[in-house]
Amino acid sequence: MDPVLWQSELPGLPPPRRGKVRDVYDLGDALLIVASDRLSAYDHVLRPGIPGKGKILNQLSNFWFLRLSALVPNHLLATDPADFPAALAPYKDRLRGRAVLARKARVVPFECVARGFLAGSGYREYAKTGTVCGIPLPPGLERASQLPAPIFTPATKAEEGHDENVSFATVERAAGPELAATLRDRTLALYQAGAGHATSRNLILADTKFEFGHALDTQELLLIDEVLTPDSSRYWDIAQWLPGEEPASFDKQFVRNWLDESGWDKESPPPELPADVVQGTLDRYVEAFRRITGGEPDL
Repeated sequence: MDPVLWQSELPGLPPPRRGKVRDVYDLGDALLIVASDRLSAYDHVLRPGIPGKGKILNQLSNFWFLRLSALVPNHLLATDPADFPAALAPYKDRLRGRAVLARKARVVPFECVARGFLAGSGYREYAKTGTVCGIPLPPGLERASQLPAPIFTPATKAEEGHDENVSFATVERAAGPELAATLRDRTLALYQAGAGHATSRNLILADTKFEFGHALDTQELLLIDEVLTPDSSRYWDIAQWLPGEEPASFDKQFVRNWLDESGWDKESPPPELPADVVQGTLDRYVEAFRRITGGEPDL
């Protein structure tokens, strides 16, 4: 079956809320989050999907949730289907490695982005204004330059379309000064921990985004969604880093580059991905998993 059509239809459960790449089932007192093999780019779901992508990213997030749990509490309740509710027992083989049971949370409506290097939209803003999200940076920085210190550059969470970078003052006005400061401090602490581990694996964590939510039962601020995966982070090989040029990253930029060169207008239905692009994308996800964890994904 075309992986993009992989649907986690689980009879006996309410219909899931389908995102671009994940399906979320409301189990009443918890959520079942299932990572599909769908791949999105430029706000479109592409065909075909990437076989095993959902398992790789789910297992990588679980690696980081466990590693970072001493810093920040997270939403995970269970990662092994043997520990899921009895109603899910018939589907344990389908869900293994691909799904987690999570606490319900009221999502904080900002993407919490940390940047240690100048890339992507941050570099484009800096080239025009000398700032990133209103934060002044030293003159003369190049694309992919390391910043003097990591910075917190929040963005709005868009239901559709692209997220928009905003200032810290915008977060303070919307969430209150205390929560805004907590989001900033936790984001930077998580980034520092992730970047330190990445360095030990000969990788650079250039930037990443986190999501937080307040647990519905206790109001505790939790780390939610996915963590430090190639879909939410920009990883570079240390050996390829040289300020002035942005190194290839272990994310779906490989697919975006192919789409850019295909002549697609980014409005009409996207072209089908050729087999070599599907395989090349999968190879990059697998390599990222190996480099970060030192192990192999359970596919």
